[in-house]
Formats: sequence, structure tokens, C-alpha cells
Amino acid sequence: MHIPTIKKLVEQYSVDELRAAEEAIIEEQELAIEVPGTDEGEQLTHAIAAIWIKEDMANTGRDLKESLRDYTKKVRKSID
Repeated sequence: MHIPTIKKLVEQYSVDELRAAEEAIIEEQELAIEVPGTDEGEQLTHAIAAIWIKEDMANTGRDLKESLRDYTKKVRKSID
């Protein structure tokens, strides 16, 4: 997971574009947008994170920094 990549995806693409990219990655199809990552797993992680953050921002009114911080907290908790 690369935080600057996730931030860039949140800033550049809509939820619909990110969902389409997520589906393309899962289906091993060509992506319509650029989702950086060393492999398909990392690309999928970045797309899912960006979707979660965009939806959190829309639902809570929080800014990118706050939503990103909350997402990373959830990831850390899931690893513990």
C-alpha cells in the first residue's frame, strides 16, 4: 500500500471509474485508468482504498486527510 498513490487516485478519479478499474483488475482485463502498483494485488489494494476513502468523504463530510487516516487505522487494526 502506497499512500501517495492512493491520494492521487482519490483526487483524480470518480468512484465509478475506480469501481470499473477494480472490476477490470479482478477480471484480468485492461484498465481504462492508470492504477499504479507493482502487481495486480497492489493495484487492487490501491483502487479499493481510494473507493473507501471517497465514499467515506462523501458520507461523513471529512476531508481527504481525515478519511485517509481513518482508512490506515482500519488497515493497521486488521493486521494486529
